[in-house]
Amino acid sequence: MFGTMGTPRAVLVLAMALVGLWAPCATYKQPNLIVILADDVGWGDLGANWAETKETPHLDELAAEGTRFLDFHSAASTCSPSRASLLTGRLGARNGVTHNFAVTSVGGLPLNETTLAEVLRGAGYSTGAIGKWHLGHHGHHHPSFRGFDYYFGIPYSHDMGCTDTPGYNLPPCPPCPWHGSITRVVRKDCYTEVALPLFENTTIIQQPVNLSSLAERYAEEAARFIRRASDSGRPFFLYLALAHMHVPLGVPPSPLASGIYGASLSEMDALVGRVKQVADSHGKGNTLLWFTGDNGPWAQKCELAGRLGPFIGAWQQQRGGSSAKQTTWEGGHRVPALVYWPGRIPAKRTSSALLSALDIFPTLVALAGAVLPPNRRFDGLDVSPVLFGWSDVGHKVLLHPNSGAAGKDGGIEALRLAQYKAFYTTGGAMACDGSIGPAEHHQPPLIFNLDRDIQEQAALDVASREYEEVLPAISRAYTQALEDIATDNISVADYSKDPAVTPCCDPQHVACRCHAPGAHAAVLDHRMEGRTTRLGCL
Repeated sequence: MFGTMGTPRAVLVLAMALVGLWAPCATYKQPNLIVILADDVGWGDLGANWAETKETPHLDELAAEGTRFLDFHSAASTCSPSRASLLTGRLGARNGVTHNFAVTSVGGLPLNETTLAEVLRGAGYSTGAIGKWHLGHHGHHHPSFRGFDYYFGIPYSHDMGCTDTPGYNLPPCPPCPWHGSITRVVRKDCYTEVALPLFENTTIIQQPVNLSSLAERYAEEAARFIRRASDSGRPFFLYLALAHMHVPLGVPPSPLASGIYGASLSEMDALVGRVKQVADSHGKGNTLLWFTGDNGPWAQKCELAGRLGPFIGAWQQQRGGSSAKQTTWEGGHRVPALVYWPGRIPAKRTSSALLSALDIFPTLVALAGAVLPPNRRFDGLDVSPVLFGWSDVGHKVLLHPNSGAAGKDGGIEALRLAQYKAFYTTGGAMACDGSIGPAEHHQPPLIFNLDRDIQEQAALDVASREYEEVLPAISRAYTQALEDIATDNISVADYSKDPAVTPCCDPQHVACRCHAPGAHAAVLDHRMEGRTTRLGCL
């Protein structure tokens, strides 16, 4: 099994033993689990990572009271694949999710893939998802059928539907139309025909979403879920997938010197602080909170994009295009990561272990006393030893899938081996200046030593002794990884599209508006699986 630390049973025993060593007790109590996933956040958007960032006092406090991971990576550099991998512990090459789903997507995360929520619910947890889903909204791909007892959020990115409060985007997008006869400015990158829906479970409760109040509603729903779950006496798992820092960014109540992006970052920071406070108030020490991001900044959004820190991908920048989101450069997938569990996870600790969002699934499964699903291989590790401070060893090899900038979507053409980063294909996503770095294939691969060259500026000379010494190990690791994937149980996602599956509260009204929030709520009828079924008003 590639990328795992032994059998599921061995993983479970190790995790339980470590928990017992850290805090001996007569009986093992399942911890509450919160995963907060920020969107398009840069490694440098965290003040604890990057001194120039001043807008994250609550996240910095979280870092001081927990463990901060410096070499932590999203499982892909774009939305749907990254989220699918977090919730399955498997790369898109295995779980089938290799690129983003659309508003009209019929499918989603394949139904034969088991989610973290399904495993934890089977272990006695109350499960809730709040925020962005982007893993399919039609039929049984909806989160209410993927292991979550409660869902409140939007089915995809919040720029994938018009709103009456469009906020800041580049290029700017118009608000939703009110009347079909009104002439509208239509831009290629703007969704103008269907408003962005807000779901509670399978019901559309607002369309279009009021983006100005969405962060507040997420905070309120997260607090409500924590309170209800705590009152029930059952452990809970909350997956909170924020709209921040994806565009459009909200209109700040008061301007900050750091501009629109800084104001939005400050709002996200405050939201995380509120969730932490609520969790602590319901039994401090009973809850593990894991904060990270789905991928790096969306550089083509210019001043509305996040901060890369030192991970600028200088080799690519010299050739045009962005080295952030959608790429396999460090800026595309190296993201902030903090884990907080008072009394269990060491405070004021910084770890340089090579970790991934893929590790969240097997680690939380082990801590919950559950067992990994059978008949499939996992790319994530149970990193409980690292969390508890017993080890600082993570992945020996970590794969970085293509995410839109170059190469076949989901293909594995970049990997880490210790401090070395190898590229078999490179390419730059669209940059702020509109440039795109052309795809280049490398045989033998480009290899960077990140210990000396964190900016990925100068690849090793192929004639150097260092290159000649490391190339055989990289080649073996790469071959073994591809063979392991090829011989696994691989899922295939349905990426077909049909306008009839677009979430629509009132198809008789322009932009699918609900005439009054809640008055004409649309319920997703999962008994009707036909592709021509549209959400309709009741």
